[in-house]
Amino acid sequence: MKIRTFNGLRPRVSEAKDIASLPYDVVNFEQAKAEAEGKPLSFMRVVRSEIELPEGTDPYSSKVYDHAAENFSKLVEGGHLVREGEPCMYLYRQRMGEHSQTGLVAVFSAEDYDSDVIKKHEKTRKAKEDDRYNLTRRLRVNTGPVFLTVKDGTALDEIVDNKKDSDALFDFTADDGIRHTVWKISDAEVLKRIVETFDKIPCAYVADGHHRSASNARCARDLKRENPNHTGDEDYNWFLSVVFPAGQLKILPYNRVVRDLNGLEEQEFVGRLSKVCRVSPASDKEPASPKSARMYLGGKWYALDFENWSGLDPVASLDVSLLQERVLSPILGIGDPRTDERIDFVGGIRGTAELERLVDSGEFKVAFSMYPTTVAELMDIADAGSIMPPKSTWFEPKLRSGLFVHTF
Repeated sequence: MKIRTFNGLRPRVSEAKDIASLPYDVVNFEQAKAEAEGKPLSFMRVVRSEIELPEGTDPYSSKVYDHAAENFSKLVEGGHLVREGEPCMYLYRQRMGEHSQTGLVAVFSAEDYDSDVIKKHEKTRKAKEDDRYNLTRRLRVNTGPVFLTVKDGTALDEIVDNKKDSDALFDFTADDGIRHTVWKISDAEVLKRIVETFDKIPCAYVADGHHRSASNARCARDLKRENPNHTGDEDYNWFLSVVFPAGQLKILPYNRVVRDLNGLEEQEFVGRLSKVCRVSPASDKEPASPKSARMYLGGKWYALDFENWSGLDPVASLDVSLLQERVLSPILGIGDPRTDERIDFVGGIRGTAELERLVDSGEFKVAFSMYPTTVAELMDIADAGSIMPPKSTWFEPKLRSGLFVHTF
């Protein structure tokens, strides 16, 4: 696998907390606007610049990308983002409560993405990929890092352990309580050893950021085609990523809520359910083991236990697949969860109280609390060249945008 150093932009140390923002795709318009409120330097004003435009502006219009370019230029010209004077990589640690994960920040080969050395497990949606592609082309910038992982047992474990808190470049706690610590690696010999180490790692996996990685690779292909003097060494051939050892990662469940019962009464629905899984009253709101879910309906929690799954392929045996194929599709009529507006998805970080709130409000009729997909399942599916169902994984904590910027 090919990686290399980059002379990127990064915040002035005193302004790192003010600039760092959540990724563009984990917040809706109202949440993005709230995140940037009172924070003129927030990178959210770059990755979701429509929050500063008149209400109703098409978020995919050229006005949005032009305004993002203006906001990005203000950060650079105002000296808030500064250019590194030497090639470097970084270590990036995040702490959420008792959980800690540290990754290596570098630029990765778009060619490796295209040849599946960097493996995927999700399909992209055209509109979302086009959006990030248009923003990336307009700014000539990777505006947020792709979240990659490699299997445990590689030398990456030793690389990310080689740090002391006292040497940190950035160290701040964001408003949501997540602590972010960054170390700069600029020693030429150390960097050379890291590159050589990755030469021996056969592949990486996209954990989060399929639309970012797809749009970055698409930019690389197009700029290569448009450049008659292409050499392969240009910065556009590489995209910004953070790679973590798999054993450090934390996946939370991606829960489901459905607006109606497809014309069924509650008791009729429960009766239909009992024919495809074991249904019983639940004393807990989150399943403690796989092949099980919890359901909130009519102010009560139920346990749903799936059977007859032994021998299924890695995709079909996922908890989210069992729910989709045995409950959501045949009983509730949710044929394509990617496009059906009767279903919505709730990241596990919001907890089961959010599921209760959505159902109790009357906006939704039923909620399903899921057991989280594992990193091993993700890798097995990617290794098989298969695709996971939509909204199968919710990684937490989220990588911040604006802490590292790769330009090309």
